[in-house]
Amino acid sequence: MARNGNLGDPASDAAVVTPNDSADLAGEAQALYVGVGGNINLTTIEGTTVVFVGVSAGVILPVRTKRVLATSTTATNIIALY
Repeated sequence: MARNGNLGDPASDAAVVTPNDSADLAGEAQALYVGVGGNINLTTIEGTTVVFVGVSAGVILPVRTKRVLATSTTATNIIALY
């Protein structure tokens, strides 16, 4: 999945995220939708790993992401927006 357009543009595709400590997403997500709130441990497209703590359900987290890690991720029903 290729990322098209600018960060503020609407997504052109989406995919369910299965958090994984060793595998990247299918492409570089421009944002993540959080279905059930919790913590999200992710790696940005620049390679920085960070835990977003207490992300609320229904939030679109506007961070360009290449991996959502299973370790420390408690949020569920995450969808990558491309």
